[in-house]
Amino acid sequence: IITYDDTFQWCKKLKHVDLVEGELHETIDALLWEEWKNDMKEEINSINEILPTAPAGDDFNVGEKALAIRRWIRSVLRKI
Repeated sequence: IITYDDTFQWCKKLKHVDLVEGELHETIDALLWEEWKNDMKEEINSINEILPTAPAGDDFNVGEKALAIRRWIRSVLRKI
């Protein structure tokens, strides 16, 4: 888990997250609720819309990428 706000400070090229194919995707695909599956896939992909515009930070600001990723992880986990 991302524990520090400055974890991605200066990481201007961090624009998307690739999830490793595996248990999370298999769990989502195995469920019968199509609406929930679509919602989860949207939630998982949403981080890739947020990161390109989240400030990376500089000498005076830690940026928002780590905070955005932590919020995203919590949101995904709440829905599982």
